[in-house]
Amino acid sequence: MAAKALWDFEIWHFIVQMAIIFVSILLANILRRKIKFIKSSLLPASVIAGVLIFALKFIPWVGEQIDSSFMEAVTYHCLGLGFIAVSLKSAPKQKDSNKLVIMDSGIITVNGYLVQAICGLGITVVFSLTFMKDLFPAAGLLLPMGYGQGTGQALNIGKVFESLGFEGGPAFGLSVAAVGFLVACIVGVIFMNVLRVKGKLKLQEQRILNAKNLPSNIYGDDETPLGEAVDKMTIQFAAILLIYAVTCATMYGLSWLAVNYLGNFGVNTIRPLVFGFNFLFGTVFAMLAKKIMSCFKKGKIMRYTHINNHLMDRISGLFFDAMVVAGIAAIDWQNLGDGLWLPLVVVCVVGAIVTFFYVLFICRKVYPEYPYEAFFSYFGMLTGTASTGMILLREIDPNLETPAANNLVMQQIPAIAFGAPILLLIPFAGKSFDNSLLVLGICVVLFVVYNVILLRKLIFKKKSKLPKE
Repeated sequence: MAAKALWDFEIWHFIVQMAIIFVSILLANILRRKIKFIKSSLLPASVIAGVLIFALKFIPWVGEQIDSSFMEAVTYHCLGLGFIAVSLKSAPKQKDSNKLVIMDSGIITVNGYLVQAICGLGITVVFSLTFMKDLFPAAGLLLPMGYGQGTGQALNIGKVFESLGFEGGPAFGLSVAAVGFLVACIVGVIFMNVLRVKGKLKLQEQRILNAKNLPSNIYGDDETPLGEAVDKMTIQFAAILLIYAVTCATMYGLSWLAVNYLGNFGVNTIRPLVFGFNFLFGTVFAMLAKKIMSCFKKGKIMRYTHINNHLMDRISGLFFDAMVVAGIAAIDWQNLGDGLWLPLVVVCVVGAIVTFFYVLFICRKVYPEYPYEAFFSYFGMLTGTASTGMILLREIDPNLETPAANNLVMQQIPAIAFGAPILLLIPFAGKSFDNSLLVLGICVVLFVVYNVILLRKLIFKKKSKLPKE
């Protein structure tokens, strides 16, 4: 095979597409800083950038330069890489009492997915039973994937559903995710101002810049010295990419076993499921790598601590920004077709209302000391991303004085533990209408059980106050 010349466009294709993503972020940041309406909307620059690229796709010739397949690939890989970066960070040790709070935080996150799954799946099941009999009954499960998990997982599960017969599944999932960002920012800001007018919180008019709160030295004494031959940032990227390579090898290995030993079930179910959860495999391997490095450090096999939390924050932010931009840019409204507009609108609107009132209710019960800080962090995350939740939180808690920010970060591990059954059931639901009904019932049961765990103090407290006979 002949080598390509340096002037062949294929060699520059990657650079051009990445330039489109990151230049759009710069333009979006300028718009957000200069236009008061956009700034007050609290829309993240990455969301604005994604909308800008999406709008360019309607311009002849210009739209042809935007590779939707490439944008889907960026969304997919940045999800896994971002989760690895977050998982590699070292977390402060928790007291026993705080561990219960973190567990509750994870359950609240999973309950957000469950209430969205019940709502979305219930709507599409009813639609497929009545006047839209051709509708894919499990399509509503893309609501928790788009709202709760974001663009990356919405695309992954959308592709899984597409392989099971849902034409337009990826576009439907990405559309739900895009609407979710708008819901998080617009509804969140409106409710914030309503609370301020009622005197229930004091909105900070000017946010404190993160740079002012950073310590003068962001590197630990036991970390790799700056004078070493390898740059500290290089080490961070090397660790992330090594873990992602192990993730890739594992997924291909499992896929090979499934295809060769499980026949059509392995091809149509197991392989899409394995590759749809690249972020989950990456998270597990990242936590395992972190544990191995800790053991090496204690055994004096490893002299320095190579992972730096501040740099990992910056890297994960880069990956998630690119993921959001590419995810919105990859949306192709034409793939939705006329038959999917109605269920998309109904699922998104009803899902937003149900998520809003459930999160508000549960945060008032579980976090009575800081209910609104908890609400904005969870509502932003369950309709956008964790960064959206943090943006809303910093508007009313700029110094992060309440535990809400820590809860948002630390809930990931218990959320994975409690949410694993849901993730495994999603591809199963797409196999048939009966499976969708079964998964809907399981989600209702899990939602009730998890809420009993969350409200255990109130339930048992009320029972203890009952008069003895």
